[in-house]
Amino acid sequence: MSARIPPRRWRWAVGLAALTVPLPLAPSAQAQTSYLCAADLNGDGDAADPGEIATCVTTASGSPLCPLQKVDCTADAQGQYSCPLGSQYQCLKPASGWTPACSPNLCTASSTAIATDPVVDDPGAANDGAVDADGNCYGSIEIFSGRALRCRPAGLLTTFSNCCANKGSIVNDGVDSGITSISTKIAVAKGVLTGVKAAYTAFKAGATASQAASAAGKAIIVGIDPTSLAIDLAINLVLEFLLSGCDQQDMEAGILRGSAMCHEVGTWCSSKILGICIQKSVGNCCFNTKLGRIIQEQGRPQLKSFNAIGWGTPKDPYCRGFTPEEFQALDFSKMDLSEYYAEFTRKSQSDIQIDIKDKVDAYMQSAVQ
Repeated sequence: MSARIPPRRWRWAVGLAALTVPLPLAPSAQAQTSYLCAADLNGDGDAADPGEIATCVTTASGSPLCPLQKVDCTADAQGQYSCPLGSQYQCLKPASGWTPACSPNLCTASSTAIATDPVVDDPGAANDGAVDADGNCYGSIEIFSGRALRCRPAGLLTTFSNCCANKGSIVNDGVDSGITSISTKIAVAKGVLTGVKAAYTAFKAGATASQAASAAGKAIIVGIDPTSLAIDLAINLVLEFLLSGCDQQDMEAGILRGSAMCHEVGTWCSSKILGICIQKSVGNCCFNTKLGRIIQEQGRPQLKSFNAIGWGTPKDPYCRGFTPEEFQALDFSKMDLSEYYAEFTRKSQSDIQIDIKDKVDAYMQSAVQ
């Protein structure tokens, strides 16, 4: 989320407190340049928790000193100070003139402190490609294709908000709603993306979080069957995301993850300070429907073409859909669709199987025409 920032200053909100760091001045004014340091204080493998990043303090010599795990140096009989943590750590006298101290953690200039992986914008498989005079598709056909989306758990750059948290199902696969085609549900997923973009754009342009969330709701429902969408929950969730440190992709992934439309590939460190992780990200393959995600998860192990790469890596998920040949080779009798059945309250399992077949057939018809 953005905020109006005074010149030459920037701020991270940490709980109720804030870490304010002056931006660096010209190289000649090194003494006034701010520095940051980070440490894994709780031993969980990263420095992504509150209190594990700090502004370095200025010392009498002008060198920065990290306050994390800082200890006082000890003097020998000749009055020479040494660091009890090891001779490799320098004793530095605070500008206030008190006992010299040392820290095992290095400082780095705040202007270059954080190294963050770029956010990959995966558009997924292209829709409605070129066709010949008979309506046959020139390009490749992907069935139940997905998109790579990342969300970020609680960490420094999300102001310790969990942008991956399951907030509840917002989009469903049309339980008893009269939905007759999977393509209708694709429109729902597209509507979520459109709504999230509308909200984030409005918020960045200066709209209040409430106004932006309302814009999201209006954008989401355009051309969509409202029975398949918990619109009030969607608006509340967008509002919650906007008031946290979550960005546009966090919001979209959060909505689709909560609606059971994403397969989680894994976690990686996406932001570091001096090689120490301060923010993790979770890579996902998100699909247009919950059914699409289930069939992908249970269909891929049946196909040799996915054996080598699987779901890819957390940082680079492999989310392509099935080719028509791969889809025809799937044995649906070996798939457990009970998770999908659980959404239906009044249909028998045999009716649901017929319904699934009809939807898949309709999807295939629309894909090849």
